[in-house]
Amino acid sequence: MKKLLLLAALAVFPAITFAQQEEEETENGVVSVADKDGFVLKSKKGDFVFKPYLLVQGAANYNYYDDEGLDKAYNQDNVANSGFSIPYAVIGFTGKAFNKVSYNLTINAAESGGKLLQQAWVDLKLKEEIAVKAGKFKTPFTHAYLTTLGSTLFPQVPTSLTASSIMPYSLNAVTPSIATGFDLGVEVHGLLGKKFGYEVGIFNGTGAGTNSAKKTFSDDWHIPSLLYAGRFTYMPKGVMPSTQGDPNRLHEDKMLFGISLSENVESESESTNDFRAGLEFAMLKNRWYIGAEAYYMNVNFTKRQKIKEDFNYWGGYIQAGYFVTNQLQAALRYDFMDRNGTDKKGFLNMPAIGLNYFVPHTNLKIQGMYQFIGRTGHSTQLDRDIDDLGLAKHSARILLQYTF
Repeated sequence: MKKLLLLAALAVFPAITFAQQEEEETENGVVSVADKDGFVLKSKKGDFVFKPYLLVQGAANYNYYDDEGLDKAYNQDNVANSGFSIPYAVIGFTGKAFNKVSYNLTINAAESGGKLLQQAWVDLKLKEEIAVKAGKFKTPFTHAYLTTLGSTLFPQVPTSLTASSIMPYSLNAVTPSIATGFDLGVEVHGLLGKKFGYEVGIFNGTGAGTNSAKKTFSDDWHIPSLLYAGRFTYMPKGVMPSTQGDPNRLHEDKMLFGISLSENVESESESTNDFRAGLEFAMLKNRWYIGAEAYYMNVNFTKRQKIKEDFNYWGGYIQAGYFVTNQLQAALRYDFMDRNGTDKKGFLNMPAIGLNYFVPHTNLKIQGMYQFIGRTGHSTQLDRDIDDLGLAKHSARILLQYTF
């Protein structure tokens, strides 16, 4: 029934590509090039554009972990994964040609392996209502990920999207997270009536870590074992910028509602079929930014695994930012996740607070945040201890970002 629902929905159900960014001259998902002249090469008619860009982030990190999961005999400390880091060191170029083709290539020197190539895609726009995009880019799921990387409210996306799921120890080889992130694939997308965005795509389902074709056919569904995804948005006040706060946009009045569906067929070493669904809301109103999402994931083991159980997870967040001055933005977020599945009681509470300062006339952005992870409602102390394994109870980050 779930399979039929998904396929029927994708057949009639348009979903957005970065419709928020259709108003920008070029779009890359990393740096907003609107309002940033920098170095741009253009033809006289403006039908050819070439724009190099970069984004560099340096961060100071502090993470404190609970005692559970630590072995004091090996001198494991409560403070770990702390110090300085470079989350992103991105260089790339983007542009357009013939007023129909957009392109982007992005290298993230802070990563290695397949993740070194963050993005590489070509987008053929037949008309505003229909375009075809192919390559490596963001999958159509969650406002938090589809926001331009350099324009997020917090220096870290919600933990409910990135944390691995918790299952019985005997099954812990399969622990997918709710987010799907970057992937290789092809999609059809467009903008209808200046208010409705859609995107329907097929992706490898292997994530950003590989740039090769390694998938096969599904044993259970007898279709290619790929990620099938779609997203639809309604923007009643016109196309919404893909930012969660920009000092150059303090007089916006935009709103976005979104819904998404996806099925990652035999997604974890050919062992599970992962269904995801999401609802989202975002708003820019003068100095305010407000965003909220709720998402659900069903992990269903293949027949070959001989595990009849399936597991259900859900989470979400609400966050708000307000420009106290033209350059200083205050931020609040409440994030939650049912990490151990709906069959067990208990969930994680993850409130966060932050400040963002945009240094005038420099393209520098300074972000700071603190997050606390609490646990509530668990039936036993063991369930409580297991639920936050690998997650820092107290975490803080200060991030300096430069974009060009």
